[in-house]
Amino acid sequence: MPWFLIFLNFFMKICVTGGAGFIGSHLADRLVERGDDVTIVDNLLTGNRKWVSPKARFLEMDIRDPKIPDLFEKERFDLLVHFAAQMDIRTSTRDPKFDADINILGGLNLLESARKTGVGRVVFSSTGGALYGDASVMPTPEDYPAWPMSPYGVAKLTVEHYLYYYKTVFHLPSLILRFANVYGPRQNPHGEANVVAIFIQKLLTGEQPIINGDGTQTRDFLYVGDLVDAAMRGIEQGSEGTFNLGTTIETNVNQIFDRLVAISGIAKDSVHGPAKKGEQMRSQLAIAKAEQALGWKPKTTLDEGLKQTLEFFRGQCST
Repeated sequence: MPWFLIFLNFFMKICVTGGAGFIGSHLADRLVERGDDVTIVDNLLTGNRKWVSPKARFLEMDIRDPKIPDLFEKERFDLLVHFAAQMDIRTSTRDPKFDADINILGGLNLLESARKTGVGRVVFSSTGGALYGDASVMPTPEDYPAWPMSPYGVAKLTVEHYLYYYKTVFHLPSLILRFANVYGPRQNPHGEANVVAIFIQKLLTGEQPIINGDGTQTRDFLYVGDLVDAAMRGIEQGSEGTFNLGTTIETNVNQIFDRLVAISGIAKDSVHGPAKKGEQMRSQLAIAKAEQALGWKPKTTLDEGLKQTLEFFRGQCST
């Protein structure tokens, strides 16, 4: 039996960056439930302390912090799950240097710390739609040429290249997960993206959601629970490589608005605003590689996921 499969029979000491955020907190919860010793590193700029499991160790800390190497030296983690990021594409276009400082230099701070302290593997949250741009092949597979159209996508691809370097030179393996447009409970409704959470929040508070442009721009909407299932499979199987995680289904923004109005029972007309300059028009990810290697398929239909997300936000509004 390969050494890493023997190792995976035991619970691990894991550092989860961004573990107070939308996606990272859901994954950290699953790792805690599994019995792993989880340390969460999050600066709480977009994360929320209340999403942190009481069974996890929490450090309010930025991934760029010069004390990160000391943390890794002290804790000697088995696994680094790197989900912390500046993840707003429009912020990245307004301030590419800020985006690179967090997403590239912060990532390097973690990778150097991991390399020097014997971390066994890295799990990295990359991006699907922002990496491929308006691809000519739909659904888009992992081997499609990556020419990102935003500094955010450039930064994610850069860290992927660094991970290849660290594996080749320092034998630090990695599992790279290229997400589709993820939605679900705990998503931040106050940013410029996250259309599902933004629309739901506005509907529940009586505000008018605004659809950018004509609303025909499409995304591959993946429910957060399905994403976490894929990540857990990869972690437990000791998987390496790069995998798209999506549904292979295109849904446009108009359809999202119409479904949320129908599911919520809140009558609102569709109102359109100016299109966002440079916005990607289509995104749809091929997932055959994840299906074969991870034994994973998304289970949650869009309507089911929207209902669960809506109920979560209704609960938040009533507390």
